[in-house]
Amino acid sequence: MADAGSFGFLVGIIAALCTTLCNVPQVVKVYKTRETNDLSLKMLVLLNAGLALWITYGFIQGDWIICAANIVGITLTGYLLVAKLMMNGHGDNIRQITSRKTDII
Repeated sequence: MADAGSFGFLVGIIAALCTTLCNVPQVVKVYKTRETNDLSLKMLVLLNAGLALWITYGFIQGDWIICAANIVGITLTGYLLVAKLMMNGHGDNIRQITSRKTDII
């Protein structure tokens, strides 16, 4: 992990901001238009899986920049994934899964 005063640390912060904030315009567009037809479901699933792996890697390495950036990223792309599923006819399946009541014996 780069030292907090090093050039590598600064590069890491800037890279994290760029890759994390690039998702914001798409999230805003989906939120405003409620339209997700132009988003690829496979891409969103793969991207979220990759971000989850980066978070795991960050924890293993003890690198909070990697963890923080990817936690924000997975939150944004997770919203896009859920929106894609809910707005493209998969919502009924999700509602059934999330509304099931389990009996505790």
